[in-house]
Amino acid sequence: MTELSRQQQTEFEAAAFRRLVQHLRERTDVHNIDLMNLAGFCRNCLSNWYRDAATEAGVDLSKDASREIVYGMPYDDWKNLHQKEADSAQKAAFDVNKPAHG
Repeated sequence: MTELSRQQQTEFEAAAFRRLVQHLRERTDVHNIDLMNLAGFCRNCLSNWYRDAATEAGVDLSKDASREIVYGMPYDDWKNLHQKEADSAQKAAFDVNKPAHG
């Protein structure tokens, strides 16, 4: 395995995060409940993890600000443009697969 410097690791992780966020912004057809049911996390989880990292670094970042970083727009705007009501099958799958993290 190639040895990476701490700086390289941080830069590559940041690049991978930016690519994931861009991918999720482009895939508005993939809903959060689908992500939760398949992968155990969604855009909101990602924004919460981002906010947690900011808090650990001593930076006060609001929930709305962290969501806007992930969604690329205010969360309410994204919901109005892209979010559809989950169907009964999606809701049932979520009840079974609900992740333990908050």
